[in-house]
Amino acid sequence: MSKKKTLDDIFNDDEFGILDSKPKISNVKTEDERLIESFQEINTFLKKNNREPEGTNVTEFKLLSRLKALRQDAKKIEILKSYDTHNLLNTKEDVKSIADILNDDDFGILDTEETLSIFKLKNVPSTTDRTESDFVARRKPMKEKDFLKYEDEFKQVHKELREGNRSLKKFTSSEKNLKKGAYYVLDGILLFLEDIDVVLKEVELATGNRVRKEGRTNIIFENGTQSNMLFRSLGKQLLDNGYIITHSSDTDESTLFKNANIVNEEDIETGWIYILKSLSTNPEIASLKNLYKIGYSTGPVKDRIKNAVNEPTYLMADVHLVISFKCYNINAQKFEQLIQRFFAKVCLNIDVFDKDSRRYMPREWFLVPLGIIEKVIELIISEQIIDFQYDDMNQVLIKKS
Repeated sequence: MSKKKTLDDIFNDDEFGILDSKPKISNVKTEDERLIESFQEINTFLKKNNREPEGTNVTEFKLLSRLKALRQDAKKIEILKSYDTHNLLNTKEDVKSIADILNDDDFGILDTEETLSIFKLKNVPSTTDRTESDFVARRKPMKEKDFLKYEDEFKQVHKELREGNRSLKKFTSSEKNLKKGAYYVLDGILLFLEDIDVVLKEVELATGNRVRKEGRTNIIFENGTQSNMLFRSLGKQLLDNGYIITHSSDTDESTLFKNANIVNEEDIETGWIYILKSLSTNPEIASLKNLYKIGYSTGPVKDRIKNAVNEPTYLMADVHLVISFKCYNINAQKFEQLIQRFFAKVCLNIDVFDKDSRRYMPREWFLVPLGIIEKVIELIISEQIIDFQYDDMNQVLIKKS
């Protein structure tokens, strides 16, 4: 066998395919492949949701930003043309109307009172649905470090809702139900109304001039976005599909007292707060000056107390209804507990026995002047109660130092 003299001789004589190797396929994606993959995410979103991504949450905002950037890059558009099955990368059509400009304002650049005012018609009834918001500011994603301080609070609110320490109430009025520091649910998303910047303005409406609150809000949403939505726009959206979240019975007194501020005459009746005076002939009770029961009832108070003579909670004696307050949109029992907590130091400590000689210790009777009780109820509703305490020695309300 003759000796091979060249490399060609060696390769040509490889009858067993020993040298017949294939190049390895690299797992590293090219720049174009990464571009196509990122664009396909947008295609997938549109196919699933039947719309382009919007700036309503962090995930959509990223897709929206990516799409807008691609539309501005002619080189990338050329690469992606064959993948643009939904015509996402077409150049913008000519602007034909003011509506085109407003509808294309994905990032809320035109989200100001000034830009909107020039398009508002006065004394001309609108043909559009009047329940829709005049304008809704776009929600913008927050930086993760800025959202952290709110995240735990949102989790706590969810926990308290599950445990029954908070509840949902139907939203009924922007003027009365929108409160700084309160939580709401809008379209199924929990939001925190961090701040309100409003003024009273006289506005000209088709039905005549009215003075109402106008301005902006600062809202934090549980999905990590925020908005400076118009005060009245937020109210309109909550009216359509929103709820108030009541304050928790486990939070500080300041928060609890704010819950009473939701009360208004147009809303749902939840019970009665009442003040009673005992008509007992028992000398130990009859001799007590300024003795009043502070209680609540879910129905008419007169029906509740008609059997007082047989009930230990009423000191086994008839009672006189001094005054009653109807409650709306709040837990009347919690409201009662706030008043009783305030007067805890002057709670009557007495044993009462029923007809079967069973011993009871009623805890809803207090030794305090009637005028003081009425004033405390007013202070709870006005949210000023946190600044006061009761001086039982002098029987007066005093400001906390």
